[in-house]
Amino acid sequence: MALDLCTDAMAFFFVFDDQFDAPLGRDPARVAAVCQDLIDIVHGAPAGPGADACPRAFSDIWTRCRHGAHPGWVARSAHEWEYYFATQAHESIGRTRGTPGDLETYLQVRRGIAGTAVPLSLGERAAGLCVPAAAFHSPQLRLMRDIAVDVSMMCNDVYSLEKEEARGDVDNLVLVSEHADGATREEAVAAAREGVARRTRRFTELAAEVPGVCAQLGLTARETADVRAYADVMASWMSGYHAWQTRTRRYTAALDVLPGTGPGYFDEILPP
Repeated sequence: MALDLCTDAMAFFFVFDDQFDAPLGRDPARVAAVCQDLIDIVHGAPAGPGADACPRAFSDIWTRCRHGAHPGWVARSAHEWEYYFATQAHESIGRTRGTPGDLETYLQVRRGIAGTAVPLSLGERAAGLCVPAAAFHSPQLRLMRDIAVDVSMMCNDVYSLEKEEARGDVDNLVLVSEHADGATREEAVAAAREGVARRTRRFTELAAEVPGVCAQLGLTARETADVRAYADVMASWMSGYHAWQTRTRRYTAALDVLPGTGPGYFDEILPP
């Protein structure tokens, strides 16, 4: 059941994301409005019997996410979903601007639209883990989580570069580096790869500190096992996501499958 939920959530991400490859993605006000409906669902509003397919699908996913979950996990996940939906409008603003922003702005928007915090939390849920708040908010685990988010999105920016550039998306690390630093394409890609390598080394260093942190916090054997398993979840996410994106035709043959200027998903599932 938990893996089914993860699979359905990932399917939702891709179909939802591709809606903004169409003209909708260049209308920030409309994007903000349709995403607000989904944010409202996160905070308890019903999708309603007459709702369109997207709100109904997300309402089902969110209901299943919350069922039997720890209240702390639900609160954290609600913020993650809100961040994901809210930043769609800011990606749209970038498209209308037509040029990449600075690195700090890029990171704030990209960490949201990547939505990576959500599957990390879903992985935690699927593994049946209950990470104590004192451990979850330790410097080590917070930094490791930030790294797991950044590494996957930075790798994605390299693999999806051709697809995103063709469709006018500007929230891409390679494009930001070219615009802000005057880097060549080769230099920007190399810098992204070095950034990933540096972060993964740091992740390994921090993971080695986790057992000591658990001992200092006086965690039980079960709590310690959950914390260590959560570190494994984050490592597995980075590894698995990288393996997937090197093979998927979504990136390896994106422009052969779909026109560069067209939507990635042809059916419109968002309300007009």
